[in-house]
Amino acid sequence: MTAATATAPTTTAPPTTVPGRAGRILAVASGKGGVGKTWFAITLAHALARAGERVLLFDGDLGLANVDIQLGVMPAHDLTSVVEGRIGLAEAAQLHEGGFAILAGRSGSGSLSQLEPAALEALLAALRRESTRLDRVVLDLGSGLDRSVRRMAGFADTLLVVATEEPTSLTDAYAALKLHAADVPAGEARVVVNQAGSRAAGERTYATLARACRAFLGRAPALAGVVRRDERVPDAIRRQTLFLTRHPTAPAAADIEAIAAGLMGA
Repeated sequence: MTAATATAPTTTAPPTTVPGRAGRILAVASGKGGVGKTWFAITLAHALARAGERVLLFDGDLGLANVDIQLGVMPAHDLTSVVEGRIGLAEAAQLHEGGFAILAGRSGSGSLSQLEPAALEALLAALRRESTRLDRVVLDLGSGLDRSVRRMAGFADTLLVVATEEPTSLTDAYAALKLHAADVPAGEARVVVNQAGSRAAGERTYATLARACRAFLGRAPALAGVVRRDERVPDAIRRQTLFLTRHPTAPAAADIEAIAAGLMGA
């Protein structure tokens, strides 16, 4: 983590019990790229839809969107059309064969990342209204901790921070949790450990992060779950297919479905 976190107490508590049903709007963040955040957001949306929920996957990576790329879809409309007022949010969403709707971003464009605060607030207000017709919105945030990412993280009912065992990932996950605690003192955040060698290894990674949060933030987020490393994940991404459809019996598939069940309060 950092020189400061190295002085944190060394006692390790067991993983925090996950609280009940998560909020309707889930924001998926990471602090840095390369930890499988977008893959996790897509697969979580699919798992929730398979469990019977009405789900919208909202690509909130304003400027470097890639949900549509990972899924191999070419939406007729994207977030730019909504922001510019050419179409409503509900009309821009496209139903995917996985049973959830997608509101794609504008891949390769930096324009949305520079949204004026008023425009961003109008977009979030529209998303909140749309969420009342749904069971869940999965908001895939961009990497980094810029103004728009922080605002969308604070807007969500529950923040899911994806981290791996890599030290840089843990440092960035801690930074994301620290800023979220400052922005939304009463907000709910949970941790997802991705690409873990085993469940036990993932729980140890979580314990490291939770220990730093307790020492320096006064509280620790709950553990939403551990997703084990699986060589079939890159295969599904390369083929632009849904992981739970292509590899339904894979260990990582079971892990995602368990996280979805926990978020649903099942």
